[in-house]
Amino acid sequence: GNRPSSFMLMTKLDAFAIGQLLAIYEHRTAVQGFIWGLNSFDQWGVELGKVLAKQVRAQLSASRKSGAHVQGFNSSTSSLLEAYLAHGK
Repeated sequence: GNRPSSFMLMTKLDAFAIGQLLAIYEHRTAVQGFIWGLNSFDQWGVELGKVLAKQVRAQLSASRKSGAHVQGFNSSTSSLLEAYLAHGK
């Protein structure tokens, strides 16, 4: 929460789009680490991402199964999850 992030919702997911997506994130990760003088591939950061992803996955599952409202996230993440869920209907 309260950390800058970038999101992209794609209407078509083919091999070309996935390649572009991977290239964007790989480049962004490496450049930010270089600029900030940090190890971009730090294991602690990877572990934090796993914890946050589990929370998002649990929320998406609950919202799909029982229509649970998105809660427990900052406003940016909540809005993104709501848009994602609305797009899947």
